[in-house]
Amino acid sequence: MSAVEIACDESGSEGEKLVGGETDVFAHASVRLSVEAAEACVQEIRDRIRSPAVEYKANHLLRAKNRPVLVWLLGPLGPIHGHARVHLTDKTFFLLGKLTGLLLGSPDLATTLYRDGPGAFGQARWDAFLEAGNNLLRVKNRRAVRPVEEFLSVVDDPSTGVLSEILERFRQATPRAEAFRAKVRDDPQMIPPLDSWLPAIVRAVAGWEGDSVSIVHDEQLTLSEARVSQLKAVIGDRLAGIRLVDSRSDARVQVADFLAGVARRIASDELNHQGDAELIAALRPYVDPLSIWIG
Repeated sequence: MSAVEIACDESGSEGEKLVGGETDVFAHASVRLSVEAAEACVQEIRDRIRSPAVEYKANHLLRAKNRPVLVWLLGPLGPIHGHARVHLTDKTFFLLGKLTGLLLGSPDLATTLYRDGPGAFGQARWDAFLEAGNNLLRVKNRRAVRPVEEFLSVVDDPSTGVLSEILERFRQATPRAEAFRAKVRDDPQMIPPLDSWLPAIVRAVAGWEGDSVSIVHDEQLTLSEARVSQLKAVIGDRLAGIRLVDSRSDARVQVADFLAGVARRIASDELNHQGDAELIAALRPYVDPLSIWIG
């Protein structure tokens, strides 16, 4: 097998801020199309939508009047069917998995917290718990001055049932929390545990056949030279490299932008109990089965 080149883009990235931000889902799309096929796809979308906008984005496809175009794009007869994938991250579930994994050594407990937490805590305390956990595990741009103490103050208030046991385990994990914060201080090169890019790019590389995979990606400050080196160290030789381009200069990246944007919105609506059954069904063939999502 030979090397393959895929084009990628994302929607919903807010760095290590996983809760209390503008988005609750991170979507990372990868597309394997020829430049010519991608250009034809973009042109067909422009011909169907007929907006005067210079650059088309996912929000054009998400407008109610353009729904037929979106259904066509994602449908089995559309130009990207079988040639695109999207990795979805439910940011809250991702955060809970990291909290229970790093502090308790039991990432499976994230499912219990995710399902039972809002009701057992009450919404205000649940939000405070998530924010404190987010601050505890953030490597950069932390607002909390004393993140361990802030987190402990939230879990110190007793709950009921199985959550009481989980909260008690969090309290007993204080040495692990302090050790993590010490590592943050001592290792400026550590990969942030709340980095949703790493699992997304790992899956983008794994999702396509070939001895190695080269990525053409929309320009992102996150994908610095040092960051790409970290990714290569984690993924290995199968990641041949990452080349950053302006999405307007490569139609393949623009198609990836379309898919990431519409996937994030469809998934977010589903999380918030406003799901659209037709669009969910249309998106399903593209969704990475190892997305960070509760089953």
